[in-house]
Amino acid sequence: MAQVWRCSGLRWSQSGPVLVWDGGRHSALTRGKRVAFAVEGGGERTCVGARGHACPLGAVVSGRGTGARCEECARLDRAHSVAADALADDPRPYRVYLAWFGPGMVKVGITGVARGSARLLEQGAVCFSWLGTGPLMAARRTEELLRAALRVPDRIPYADKRAVRAALPATEAERAAELAELHGRAVA
Repeated sequence: MAQVWRCSGLRWSQSGPVLVWDGGRHSALTRGKRVAFAVEGGGERTCVGARGHACPLGAVVSGRGTGARCEECARLDRAHSVAADALADDPRPYRVYLAWFGPGMVKVGITGVARGSARLLEQGAVCFSWLGTGPLMAARRTEELLRAALRVPDRIPYADKRAVRAALPATEAERAAELAELHGRAVA
């Protein structure tokens, strides 16, 4: 019987894109490297688990669903998400950022310092700027304040990002101009 590795997704590390496997192993994806997957038919699709752990139920997930988790693991994953604000006493430092995805598409957000720019790469940010660093709740309050003051959202739909990707301004300076203007307003 062949060894079967289960991929839990594509992530960004400090060095670039990586495939993450159940159990926490990572495989770097370098430019020009061939990657192949085999899909075996007839088997049931099972839950990938949550927070780096296998699904304790070994639950079957509908083949028609878009999620890879059962209801219980999805709930657990959301409960421990920074976005859920369920860990108000989280001791890790967080960064507040502005991210630019295309003309008129700037958002404010937060990410863990330990993740570096990985969160922004996962979102497809073309350019970004750090605004500050602090504890989770301070970063969250700053994010909300800046979102209101700068009149920018905290989310931009992926369809909107994809729609402008082919028509981005040509130079780095042109791409960063809107972001630089908002950054100036934010720090003022």
